Amino acid sequence: MNTIQILWVDDEINLLKPHILFLEKKNYQVTPCTNGADALDMVKENNYDVIFLDENMPGLSGLETLTEINNMVSNVPIIMITKSEEEYLMEEAIGSKIADYLIKPVNPNQILLSLKKNLDHNRLISERTTINYQQEFRKISMELAQVNSHQEWVDIYKKLVHWELELENIDDAGLLGILESQKQEANQIFFKFIKNNYADWFYDDDAPVLSHQLFKKVILPEIDSSDKTLVIVVDNLRYDQYLMIEKTIANNYKKQKETPFYSILPTATHYARNAIFSGLTPLEMATKHKDIWLGENDEGGKNMYEEEFLKRQLKRLQKEYTFSYHKISNQKAGKDLIQNYNQYKDNKFNMVVFNFVDMLSHAKTDTKVIRELASDDKSYRALTDSWFQNSPMLELIKKAQKDNIKLILTTDHGTINCSKPTQVIGTKAIASNLRYKTGRSITYQEKDVYAEHDPKQIFLPQEHINSSFIFAKDNLFFVYPNNQNHYTKYFKDTYQHGGISLEEMIIPCAVFNPKN
Repeated sequence: MNTIQILWVDDEINLLKPHILFLEKKNYQVTPCTNGADALDMVKENNYDVIFLDENMPGLSGLETLTEINNMVSNVPIIMITKSEEEYLMEEAIGSKIADYLIKPVNPNQILLSLKKNLDHNRLISERTTINYQQEFRKISMELAQVNSHQEWVDIYKKLVHWELELENIDDAGLLGILESQKQEANQIFFKFIKNNYADWFYDDDAPVLSHQLFKKVILPEIDSSDKTLVIVVDNLRYDQYLMIEKTIANNYKKQKETPFYSILPTATHYARNAIFSGLTPLEMATKHKDIWLGENDEGGKNMYEEEFLKRQLKRLQKEYTFSYHKISNQKAGKDLIQNYNQYKDNKFNMVVFNFVDMLSHAKTDTKVIRELASDDKSYRALTDSWFQNSPMLELIKKAQKDNIKLILTTDHGTINCSKPTQVIGTKAIASNLRYKTGRSITYQEKDVYAEHDPKQIFLPQEHINSSFIFAKDNLFFVYPNNQNHYTKYFKDTYQHGGISLEEMIIPCAVFNPKN
């Protein structure tokens, strides 16, 4: 192991001899320096792992030396040490990207702690994360053996997502493999839970909030209690992707509460998002709003009438609110949304749908470049976050925060990376979705699906008297026997939705208050 090289710059360096001896006993090598000018020469000629820098020195001050060092080397941690507790000095030092800020007199253990924090940070976090997950792995395994409620499943899924985000930062392939196996086990048990309980949720007072109940039970009370509210629906946003963008939202908003809810089946935009806007199940939409509901075999976009569904829901709830509806599916629509902000900002609420994540998941299927950029869940999250950082959605959120507008962020369903095919046989009229099928005379692998032969039991419309629905479990996708190898290769490791998995069904809804 290489010795850590430290440059310590202080005009009273002789008084720090005990500190230097202490560090040398810990196998650090310390090079003393008494002024900023010499320090710059030494930085040019040597590769230091860390620099301790006194702020108050004759000649070049600590801050001036800091600026010059940053111009020469940008990746060396610089720890500033000063006698002064002046706030402006702290702000200038922090603004210059120092690694740490210590106030004299410092003791050797403070120095050691700062070194470990800056030099051993990743290793220490990795070791502790590994130990913590190993302990948590056993707890989660025990919970999976006993879970029997929808809330317990929310808690387990949130834990799995938490550890997925933690473990990806330490880059331990072995632990990530263990977590992936645990997620697969969880999805298999979750599938059985949904198969046994889903139909009852439409009649059970203790059921989770479902898509068609979200607006009335969660969103509307927030609108009622606020002067102005911005409601954003990001199509196809998984819980892990939401956590990524939430970090940026926290710069402008403080989370008030989070209410994860369950997407209805099929976990597809046609059903789940229309249910949110209408406040009705798909069966109720097909029955009560025949003029704007489109069935599986009807031509035209299946989500063309979201605004009308929302208007009718508000009327049914006797809410005469001024509101606007916007669907953002391309760059021009995003620019227009921002340019026209002043026209709708004073409404009681504004509803905005962003389709980017849905387009991303489809692009991963159809575009080789996107397949490579979003090759796994980690890169899929990163690509979502990258879009968000430069999106009209973030620009809109910043504008809303300045105008003291409450923010609600949610989605219609999630998505899952499909890796295994399961064979299905049916006529050309059955639905084309890879995670669910509906139609007559469908043949399938019984162990791989949740089949509902009477769709009305789960409040789905029945296109024909003998039509049924089937939903794929965990990470399976449907393929036909004709040209099966080609389609298996084409759709393997693509993101799909419509079936039953934690990723697709347990989804976020969060309420944020603007930071003043």
